[in-house]
Amino acid sequence: MWLLDKLLDKAITHGQLIVTDHDGKEYSYGPGGEYDPLEGGRPGPVRIKLTNKKAANHIVRYPQMGAGEAFMWGWLVVEEPHDIRDMLLLVTMNAKRLGDSALKAKGPVRKAVQKIKAAVDGVNLRGSARSNAEHTYNLTRELYERFLDEDRQYTMAYYREDDPTQTSLEQAQMDKKAHLAAKMFLKRPEDNGGKPMRVLDIGCGWGGFALYLNKMYDCEVLGVALAPDQIAFSNERAKALGVDDKVKFELCDYRDVEGQFDRISSVGLLEHVGTIHYPQFFEHTNRLLKNDGVMMSHCCGRSGPPGYTDAWTRKYIFPGGYIPALSELVTESEKNGWQVMDVEGMRFHYSHTLQEWYNRTVIHQTEITDMYDEVFYRMWLFYLAGAEQSFRNGTMVNWQLQYVKDRSAIPMTREYLEEESAKLRARGDIPQWHFDPELKEAAE
Repeated sequence: MWLLDKLLDKAITHGQLIVTDHDGKEYSYGPGGEYDPLEGGRPGPVRIKLTNKKAANHIVRYPQMGAGEAFMWGWLVVEEPHDIRDMLLLVTMNAKRLGDSALKAKGPVRKAVQKIKAAVDGVNLRGSARSNAEHTYNLTRELYERFLDEDRQYTMAYYREDDPTQTSLEQAQMDKKAHLAAKMFLKRPEDNGGKPMRVLDIGCGWGGFALYLNKMYDCEVLGVALAPDQIAFSNERAKALGVDDKVKFELCDYRDVEGQFDRISSVGLLEHVGTIHYPQFFEHTNRLLKNDGVMMSHCCGRSGPPGYTDAWTRKYIFPGGYIPALSELVTESEKNGWQVMDVEGMRFHYSHTLQEWYNRTVIHQTEITDMYDEVFYRMWLFYLAGAEQSFRNGTMVNWQLQYVKDRSAIPMTREYLEEESAKLRARGDIPQWHFDPELKEAAE
């Protein structure tokens, strides 16, 4: 506890954190008082208990890994009315003011070891890429239905209002799809010589974006992913909607896709590619896209220089995952024939999204615990709250990059983006069959 006491005494300079050790001794950190709720959780002293004598040492050795495991195992308990989200946002709000140094691995040797381990984990050969995808996305369907929107968009939602509480998660996800689709500059058959455009959706998730593009542009879409249940679910949706002749989903590594496409989308995909594979990704997608085509990429990103994925996230949530810096994406794409025509840094949208996912997870605690167990439930809470703080108090953003091979592929100015996005929003969204008993029965 001596080392943890020293760490927290330096780190907590705003708000208040009260820690009760396993022996009942109480420690208080911070001056108390109010702090900006946008930077942290609910005001008031956040009280936690360490229930195991090993907890303090486990946390202080490597805070990002140790705190997560201590919470999962029940060694760290947050007392009501606060929760783990309040604790993490309080600590990281303070760490932000200290330059985030309080939560980093200490010492050059430990930092070097973490970077090496992260680099090794980022090698995603075909076999490991599939096992990593299944670890992340092949959990029970019912889990994702408990905290995602009805279309199962497992990426950042787009909040167009300054106050995110004025927009539902469902609306924000529909607006995200419209925002992305507008940047792809798709053409309907009547505007394309009578021919439907052919789209490749890499990392298609549960099929929502592919089905959206088909409805809005009457295009043909091939969605590929590496999680079997995602592909099965997506094909069920396409069949239920009567578009399985135009929208197809395959259990396939993007590196094995062949043919030519008018447009390519990758939403939440680059985080799983691994930096060592960026040259291969940009080279292969360049070969797949027609000369007058457009590729749209949406991914989590760093607003600063390259870094590495923390050990807890690599171990428990996204094995093989890495969030790229903009410099890495632009540099590697340029080497492989791409021209970057549009870049948008999306600030705070994901923190609002993750907060809503966290709230929905809490609402469904009983069901999720019954599906798995208490350890899994606490792990999921820590993941969502930890990710939220990265986008709220840390340096994480979302990057949306538009790539072309020929600069004449898109209009001269950006006005078309807002105009097209508004038109798409006015048209609405696709039916959500998996919450409609009649459509679901028809599919079965």
